[in-house]
Amino acid sequence: MRETMLAPIAPEVAVFRDVVSPYDGRVVGAVALARAESVEGMVAAARAGARQARALSRHARGKILDGAASKIEERCTEFARTITAESGKTIRQARKEVLRAVNTLRLSAAEARRNAGEVIPFDSYEGSEDRTGWYCREPLGIIAAITPYNDPLNLVVHKVGPAIAGGNAVILKPSALTPLSAELLAEVLTEAGLPPGVLTVLHGDRDVAEAIVANPGIRMVSFTGGFSTGEAIARTAGLKKLSMDLGGNAPVIIMDDADIDAAVEACVSGAFWAAGQNCVGVQRILVAEPRYREFRRLFLHRTAQLVSGDPDDETTDMGPMITASAVDQLMAKIDAAVAAGAAVLAGNTRVGNVLQPTVLENVSTSGALWLEEVFGPVAMLQPFSTFEEAVDMANATDFSLHAGIFTRSLDTALQAASRIEAGGVMVNDSSDYRFDGMPFGGSKYGSMGREGVRFAYEEMTQPKVVCIKRQ
Repeated sequence: MRETMLAPIAPEVAVFRDVVSPYDGRVVGAVALARAESVEGMVAAARAGARQARALSRHARGKILDGAASKIEERCTEFARTITAESGKTIRQARKEVLRAVNTLRLSAAEARRNAGEVIPFDSYEGSEDRTGWYCREPLGIIAAITPYNDPLNLVVHKVGPAIAGGNAVILKPSALTPLSAELLAEVLTEAGLPPGVLTVLHGDRDVAEAIVANPGIRMVSFTGGFSTGEAIARTAGLKKLSMDLGGNAPVIIMDDADIDAAVEACVSGAFWAAGQNCVGVQRILVAEPRYREFRRLFLHRTAQLVSGDPDDETTDMGPMITASAVDQLMAKIDAAVAAGAAVLAGNTRVGNVLQPTVLENVSTSGALWLEEVFGPVAMLQPFSTFEEAVDMANATDFSLHAGIFTRSLDTALQAASRIEAGGVMVNDSSDYRFDGMPFGGSKYGSMGREGVRFAYEEMTQPKVVCIKRQ
C-alpha cells in the first residue's frame, strides 16, 4: 500500500483517504487530505515556486523534464502497476499509458527549448523602418490543474509538462479516485531536479477545489472532466484564464467502400479500451446500409473475443469501470434505451464493477444513451442511407471532441473533415486515435482551449513584445 502526504499538512492533524481498487475493492494506498483554509498558504508557496520556475533557463527546464521521462522509463513496471491498481486499467493498457507519458514529457522538454518566440518585422509597416524587435513567451504564473481518473498519469503529464516547460508553477489536484500516479510523477520530477514549490500536489473535497479555483493568485485553471463541473469552475474562477476538456460523444462513419475488417478492429478497440472510459472512445457507429449486416456480424464476433476481468492478468482485454455507482448509472441508461425500443446485441451483464462489452442497435436518437457521453463499455450501431444523413447524425450532439470515418475515397474523407463538427476527424482510424503532440480539444460545448504539448504550452504562456527604435 502506498501512503503519501505531499500536501503541507501537519501529520498530527492529517486526515487520510484510502485509495481502493475498482476491481476487488482492496486498499491500494492512501493520501492526506488538504483543507480549504490551507489553500492560501499553498498558493503563497507556489508563488515562490513560480519565481524559481521563471528563473530556470530553458535548458534547465528541458533537462528536468527529460530526466523525469528517463526515470519513469526506468520505473515503468511500478508506474504501470500503480495505474492498474487505482484505475482498473489492464496492465497492458497501463504500460502503454506509461510510454505515452514518457513521450509527453519529452515533447514538453523540446517545447521548453524551442518555443521562445519570433522576430517581428516592424519594417513591413511604413514609418517603422528604424524599428526592430521580437516577442518572447513568458509564464502566466501559477497554473491550477484538475485532472480525471481515466488516464491518471498521462493526462496529468499533459498539464504539468507544458506548464513547467513554460516556466510556471503548478498546483495539481488529481482525481480523488486515482491520486497515486500523480504522486509518483511528482516524486520523479523532484528527483530530476524540479525546485521545491514548483509543483504542489494536493487532495481534497469540493471545498478545496473551489478554494483553489477562486484564489486570485491562480492565473489559469486547466481542467479535464465533466460538463457540470466545468460550468461550476467557470462560475467560481473569476477573471482568470480557463482551459477545459469537457468530454465528447464520438461518432464513427463506416462508408460502403470501407475496409470493413480494419474498421471492425479499430472500432472494437476504440469502444472498449479502458472499459470505454475514454472521452474520444467510439460511441456511435454509423454504417452504410449495404455493409451494415456484414459490419454488425464481424463487430459482434470480435467483441465476443474480448476477455474481461482481472486487470492484473496479462490476458485481460478489459477491466472494471471506476466505481459501482458508475456501472449503476450506465446500466440505468441502457435500461431506458431498451424500454424505448433498443435491442441489446451483446453484453449488458456485470460481475462487480466489470460491465461486459455491450453493443446495442435501434437506440433512440433522442435518448440519453445516444445524446450524452457514455463513458463506459457501450457501442451503438446505426445504419444510414446517404453520406448527408451520416454527417447530420454525427453532428447531432452538443459534445464533440473527435470523430472518425472509414473510406477509400479521398473526396469523401475531405468532405467529412470539412463538414463534421469536431475538434479532430480521424480518417481510416477510429475516433480514439490521439498523438500527444497534436492539438486536442473539441467544438461546441466540448472544449475550451486546446491540449497537446505545444498547444497547452502556448495556452500556459503569454507573449511579450520588445521593440527597439534605432538611434
